[in-house]
Amino acid sequence: MKTSIVWFRNDLRVLDNPALIDAIKNSDSIIPLFILDSKILKAKNASSNRNRFLLESLEDLDDSLTKIGGKLILRNGNPSEILESISNEFNVRDIYYSEDYTPYSINRDSRLDEYLINKNIETHRLPGRLAVDELTDIKTQTGNTYKVFTPFCNNWTTISRRDVLKAPDNIKLPDKIDSESLPNIEDITNKEALSPNTQKGGETSALNRLEEFLKNDVKYYKDEHNMLADDRTSRLSAYLHFGCISPRYIESKLGSSEGESEFRRQLCWRDFYNYILFNFPRNQKTEFQEKYKNLNWNSDKEKVKAWQSGKTGYPIVDAAMRQLKQEGWMHNRGRLIVGSFLTKDLFIDWREGEAYFSKMLIDGDIANNNGNWQWIASVGVDPAPVFRRIFNPTLQQEKFDPDGVYIKKYVPELKNVPISYLGDPSLMPNDVQEESGCIIGRDYPSPIINHSEARKMTLDEFSRYNKSLCKIL
Repeated sequence: MKTSIVWFRNDLRVLDNPALIDAIKNSDSIIPLFILDSKILKAKNASSNRNRFLLESLEDLDDSLTKIGGKLILRNGNPSEILESISNEFNVRDIYYSEDYTPYSINRDSRLDEYLINKNIETHRLPGRLAVDELTDIKTQTGNTYKVFTPFCNNWTTISRRDVLKAPDNIKLPDKIDSESLPNIEDITNKEALSPNTQKGGETSALNRLEEFLKNDVKYYKDEHNMLADDRTSRLSAYLHFGCISPRYIESKLGSSEGESEFRRQLCWRDFYNYILFNFPRNQKTEFQEKYKNLNWNSDKEKVKAWQSGKTGYPIVDAAMRQLKQEGWMHNRGRLIVGSFLTKDLFIDWREGEAYFSKMLIDGDIANNNGNWQWIASVGVDPAPVFRRIFNPTLQQEKFDPDGVYIKKYVPELKNVPISYLGDPSLMPNDVQEESGCIIGRDYPSPIINHSEARKMTLDEFSRYNKSLCKIL
């Protein structure tokens, strides 16, 4: 009998899982394995929110496997040692897993493949992480790497797609294989760092969320996905990060309406940032645009703390940061607003924001988090001029939360502030402050920075490294 290992990583699902299906097809029995690495779960930059989401996703995956005759086999420790040990015990000669594209994953998998082949164990990398199977298939007409999204997207839409794979009806495990237990949540999370209102992890929740989105929200997506209060976003990002649902499956469910087409474009952005990090792994630590590597970022811990706490004196910024703390998630328009505020108003290094988001977000995907922060900081692959990425917080509120519903939900001390002052409550006369029960400096902070002055200083700093910007300004 031929026994193979399916090494689950960030593909925690049974539907449309090429590694799982290929292993079943080519084996008499399989070992569905997940390796818990305490060094990662308890690392300095670990996220309590994501660790909890991971536990929920693993529990759901185990339920799904149990329903078709199997179970999830858990081990804790070093992947190389565990894979070799199980392979020796059950005479395994083939290990299947889904390919990943981050620098860490590529290096780990390359080393592991070389190590295992020397042990007469073959590894099989399968697609499933992205909508397209091979990032290397996407090249410019001259065979180069794309560095701008729109032409990448135009090519991306022409790449052939594999068929969506059905979930297996049954699986067979080898005899006498046991599993370790999932860790207790308190052992891998910091209670104080847990957001109280996060989405629940797992494939079941992912499929339910997709169904709800396609039924209720996608038809409004093109026109309303930036509106903060209505929240027409899919909220599938965390499920995609953990592979509780495949982007290929989502894509297969989309029609050709304007809303569905716009949402498909968001799936392309996800592939694009993975493509960029795959081709330019140095981006994980430094600016894509080398001319901006020496920007003289500010260092102000008190202002960073105010930003993290949602106490900047700019309601739209504070609402978004408090949503992050409450839900471990933030509306994408909110991410752009707070990213612009941190890097352009406070002129704080984008890596500070990237690290904080990584710690808090349930969807803290390395490629997308890095790409989005470099984009809003104007140091990434997108060529738009810096001044187009300096968002005026007051104008953003007027455009994307005109009735103040989003702000008043997350910043309740402003619930009685008249809408005409909600963009900048510090402009309220004293009598209006008294009447609304919101005294600036007591109930809500004064702005920690002047936006107009900050904008000018940011443009001056960028212009030192970009002479063409001087001409525009």
